Amino acid sequence: MNINPNIAVNENGFVFNAERGDSFSANPIGAEIIRLLKEGKTISEIETHIGERYDVGAATVEKDVKDFLMMLRQFQILEAI
Repeated sequence: MNINPNIAVNENGFVFNAERGDSFSANPIGAEIIRLLKEGKTISEIETHIGERYDVGAATVEKDVKDFLMMLRQFQILEAI
């Protein structure tokens, strides 16, 4: 999975799609997930990182990350390879 190349994200979680002119705000964890995706991390690596960093159970992290990724796809922020 890759972030759409037309997407710009700042450190505060502001997401801008230059192609469509859309903008969104992500919370700090959402911004962190986007940053990890841009670094090329796998979904499994992201889930592990979030679970360890925020001391959240694996089932909760898995569901929340997958829900967030689905939302990113809906807004055309995330591209499936």
